[in-house]
Amino acid sequence: MPRYRVAVDTGGTFSDFVYLNGDTGAVTITKVPSTPDDPSRAILQGIEALVGQAGSAVDISYFCHGTTVGTNALLEGKGVRTGLLVTEGFSGVYEVAEQARPYGAAIFDVMYDKPAPLVPPSRTGEVRERVDSRGRVLVPLDEAALRETLCGLRAQKIDALAVCLLFSFLHPAHEARVGEIAHEELPGCDVSLSSEILPQIREYYRLSTTVINAYLQPILSRYIANLDRRLAGAGVTTRQKYVMQSNGGMSTFAEAAHKAVTTVLSGPAGGVTAGVATSRQLQGANVITFDMGGTSCDVALIKDGEPVFSSRSKIEGRDLAVPMMDINTVSAGGGTIATADRFGVLEVGPRSAGAVPGPACYGRGGETATITDCNLVLGYLSADNFLGGRMALDRAKAEAALATIAKPLSLDIAVAAEGIVRIIDVKMEEAIKAISTMRGHDLRDFYLLAFGGAGPLHAARMVRDLGMAGMIVPLYPGVFSAIGLITSDVKHDYIRSRLTPVAELKSDDIEAVFAQLETQAREDLRRDGFVGSEIRIERALDMRYAGQGYEITLSCTANETRTLADVRKKFDIEHKSQFGHSAPDEPVEVVSYRVRGIGRVPPVALPKFAPQGGKLAEALRDTRPVRFDGKTISCPVYQREKLDVGLMLHGPAILDQFDCTTVICAGQTARVDEWKNLIVTEE
Repeated sequence: MPRYRVAVDTGGTFSDFVYLNGDTGAVTITKVPSTPDDPSRAILQGIEALVGQAGSAVDISYFCHGTTVGTNALLEGKGVRTGLLVTEGFSGVYEVAEQARPYGAAIFDVMYDKPAPLVPPSRTGEVRERVDSRGRVLVPLDEAALRETLCGLRAQKIDALAVCLLFSFLHPAHEARVGEIAHEELPGCDVSLSSEILPQIREYYRLSTTVINAYLQPILSRYIANLDRRLAGAGVTTRQKYVMQSNGGMSTFAEAAHKAVTTVLSGPAGGVTAGVATSRQLQGANVITFDMGGTSCDVALIKDGEPVFSSRSKIEGRDLAVPMMDINTVSAGGGTIATADRFGVLEVGPRSAGAVPGPACYGRGGETATITDCNLVLGYLSADNFLGGRMALDRAKAEAALATIAKPLSLDIAVAAEGIVRIIDVKMEEAIKAISTMRGHDLRDFYLLAFGGAGPLHAARMVRDLGMAGMIVPLYPGVFSAIGLITSDVKHDYIRSRLTPVAELKSDDIEAVFAQLETQAREDLRRDGFVGSEIRIERALDMRYAGQGYEITLSCTANETRTLADVRKKFDIEHKSQFGHSAPDEPVEVVSYRVRGIGRVPPVALPKFAPQGGKLAEALRDTRPVRFDGKTISCPVYQREKLDVGLMLHGPAILDQFDCTTVICAGQTARVDEWKNLIVTEE
C-alpha cells in the first residue's frame, strides 16, 4: 500500500481531513471551513495545509472522499433539468407513487403534500413497447415513434434523461436501444437506464431511483471531473481515488460519477463505518452512532459489531431503492437556527446558518442565533480555544443574536440558550428512539458513540435522558467520519429480480443467477485494480411468503444455496425474529438475488497507546463558569490531548481538543482507554 492515505469528508460548515502515514501509523488531522459554492476549493486548501505539516502531495497515493454534493442538490432541489421515458400507458406511475403517507407528524397534517416530482408530466414521454412479467416481448420497440418523442424532449432543453420501461430488469434490450437512440437524438444529454441503475422488481421504486440518478449525475460528474483535475494540479496523481457510497464502501471516481444515486449518504456512511471499527475494538459493544455536525445529525444502530442495512429509504420524501446503511437524519446541528415568531413561539430548525455566514459568534456576518451560539453563551465552548485557537469565537455577537429571541419571550439570555439546547436535544433523542426502542431494542444495552463537531457537546445529557449504558467519544471525534473513509473497502452491489417459488427452484437455477452477477462483480473489481485474494464475494437472497408485499434479505453462502431446505428454514427463523411469527407450512418465493463484490484494501490498525504516567492536574487548562440544569457553576476545563491512558475524571467537566469539545455532566465518570477513547458512564 502506498505511503500516505488521505480522507476528506466535506460537511455543511467544515470539511474534515485525515492524513495517515502508512509506514508509521501516525495520523494528522485538520479542519477548514467548507466552500459550498465549490467544495473542491476547501479540499485543496486542506490538502495544502496537511502537506505543509506531514509530507509531499506526490506521496499521497490513496485518496477517499465523502461528499455531500449529490445530497445537497437533492435536498435543495438544485439538480439538472431532467426528462423521463416510460412504457406507453404508464406515465402516471411516477406521480401516483406508492399512495402512502409518511409516518410521524405528517400523518396529522391536513395540508400535507407530497414532494413535487423531479420530472413533471410535461417532460415525461411514452415509449411504444411492451414486455410481460416473464420477460417476453409483447410489443416490439417502435423506434420511429421514439425519435419523435425525443424531438419533443429536445425542445424542452433537458440535460439528463431517465429511462424506465416495464419489466426491463427481465428484458433490458429495449432500454439499451432507447439509450443508443437517445444519445443520437439528444447529443450531450446524460442518460440513466433503470436496467443498469436498479434491475429490480417494482416499477415505481426502480423509476424513482433512476430519476434521482439522472437528476444528480451531471452535477456529480462535473464535480468529480473538476476535483480530479485540481488534485492532479496539486500533485495528487494516484489512480486510487475513491468516493464513499451509501453502502459503507468506496467506489472509483468514474463509477461514482455514473451512479450518483449511490452517494446520497456518502458522508454519514463514513461515520458508521468508523463506528463499526470502534465497536469491534470494544469486543462488539452495542453502539448507536451519533454524528452531529454543522447542519444535520445522523444516527445509526450497530449491534454485535454489525451495522443495519436497508434496501429502501427516503430522502426528503423521495424514494430510493439502493443498498445503504440504515441512517436516520434530522436537521439538527451546530448551525441550526433558533427564532421566536411574533406570537412568541420558539422554533429551533430546520434552517441552518451553514458555513456562510455561519453562527453569529463566528463573526462572518451571521446575525441569527444558532446552537453554537447557545453552547458558547452557556460556557461549553472556549472562545479562545476553538479549533485549537485558530479561530476565535465572539461571545458578544452570540449574546446579541440570542437577545433577539430572549427579549420577546421575556427570558434571560442564558435561560433562552438553555431552552434552545434542550429542544434540539429532544429532537435528536427522538431520532435515536426511531432506530432503537421503536424497533424493539433496549437502549440500556447501547452506548452512544458521539462524534462530529458538535456530537460530544450534547451526548452526555442525552445518554442520561435515554437511560443508555454510557457514552463513547473517540480520539478524533471531529473528523471521525473521515477516519471511516480510510478504513473502508471498495464495494459494488448487484441485484437481479427473478420472482420464483422456492418449490420450483433447483440449486442449479440459483447458482446460475449468482454466477452471472459474480462474474460481473469480479470483472468490475479487476478493472478497479484488485486481484486474487483481494476480492471477496458476498451473496444474499430477497425472500417472502407468497402474497406478501415485502421481502427479507438473507445472507447466504454457496453451500447454503445447494440445499434449498436449509435456506427455507433460515427464512422462517429470520421472519420470526423480525416480526414475531413465522409460517413454515406456507409457500415461500425468492424475489431477488444480490451480490456484493468487495475489493479489500490493506487494513488500517489505529494505534494503541501505553500509559505515560501523566497526571490529571497536568491536563487542567482552565476553570470557568458553565451553566448546567439551570445553575451556573465553576467547571474545570481539560485539554484532552494531555489526558493519559487509564486516567479517570468526574463530572462536571469540559474537555477541549482541536477538533471538538466534550461535555461531561455531574454524576458521570470518564475513563481513557488504550485507544484513547473516552468512556463515560454514570457513577
